[in-house]
Amino acid sequence: MKTRVAVLFGGKSVEHEVSVISGIQALMNIDTDKYDVTPVYITKKNEFYVGDRVGDIEAYKDIDALLKQSTRVIFVNEDRRVFLAPYPKKHFGQKEIEIDVVLPVVHGTNEEDGALQGYLKTIGVPFGGCDVTASAVGMDKYIQKAVLKDNGIPVLPGIPFTTGDYADVDTMIDRIEKEIGYPVIVKPVNLGSSVGIGIAKDREELIGKIDDAFIYAKRILVEHAILNLREVNCSVLGDEDHAEASEIEEPFHTEEILSYKDKYESSGSKSGGSKGMASVSRKIPAEIPADMYEEVKRLAVKSFQALGCSGVARMDFMIDSDTNKLYFNEINTIPGSLSFYLWEPVGLKYKDMLTKLIELALKRARRDSELTFTFDTNILAGGALAGSKGAKGVK
Repeated sequence: MKTRVAVLFGGKSVEHEVSVISGIQALMNIDTDKYDVTPVYITKKNEFYVGDRVGDIEAYKDIDALLKQSTRVIFVNEDRRVFLAPYPKKHFGQKEIEIDVVLPVVHGTNEEDGALQGYLKTIGVPFGGCDVTASAVGMDKYIQKAVLKDNGIPVLPGIPFTTGDYADVDTMIDRIEKEIGYPVIVKPVNLGSSVGIGIAKDREELIGKIDDAFIYAKRILVEHAILNLREVNCSVLGDEDHAEASEIEEPFHTEEILSYKDKYESSGSKSGGSKGMASVSRKIPAEIPADMYEEVKRLAVKSFQALGCSGVARMDFMIDSDTNKLYFNEINTIPGSLSFYLWEPVGLKYKDMLTKLIELALKRARRDSELTFTFDTNILAGGALAGSKGAKGVK
């Protein structure tokens, strides 16, 4: 009997469309000799849909029409078996779809940041990729920097701010000028795909970049900007027991930073539909010195395991060409196109990488099943409710 896999993509995120591309790429490459695959589209309202055309990229040219042809479903756990059940159940005979494991191919806030992972964990279905904590930490650019700095990974200093800080923007900017100095780069703390990111070289530009970043997030991060910058990326596959690094790429960009347009609207997407991150103009392998090449791979694996990651992730690094110093930039816990294009050069086919992701998901589920989640106690046997007259509170 084949393992039943649900591939999830879409979601309530500014990276919704990118996720659809990545998800359908995965569907086209998964090993159907081993797996019975159900594509599941998540709308921008976080509703789940299945149907005959959900796995067809052409159907997403008219999403309203696609949804009318499809069935809304919800995850249901019955007797430790997980199903995709029609919702609402309108017609007798609509079948539930049993699922053994979920492969989330989602990007951005509300999907990649631990929210979806927490939901799947609560439902009780094994899922591929990072667990809840690693997903949440990996999406938060400031927290991940703090964790990695504590583990000896080189990162640029940064200052986080909230919308509350913006109430006194002059004090906020004074601090940036004093502690970092221009040029600076402003980023939403919890977004990917270069959304809301910009470089400022003076006070006027900084106000504009802060305004733009706060459109997309309630928290932002301001760092020193490297102007003579080279970017190199390396994917990592595995878990806490064993992880290995892929080939290294150097993506090229048309602006000061690698933009959303560079990533997803490049010339590689003009024919045959977008290819997602696989279409970015890049050099593989990156042309960097041998010692730096090995250091990028070493730091990529070390960062992956320090953050508690599982599955496949992409580690992005910065090289300051003026000083030749290497810095960790950020992690993508579910990278665009699942970074398959970085694994094929080292001999790992996309189909085999997806198989490995599913195997890692099931391995984690087996380990979790060995843990104890109950503790025998009689605390409810005779105690009065806390807050009632004469009752003692719970310590």
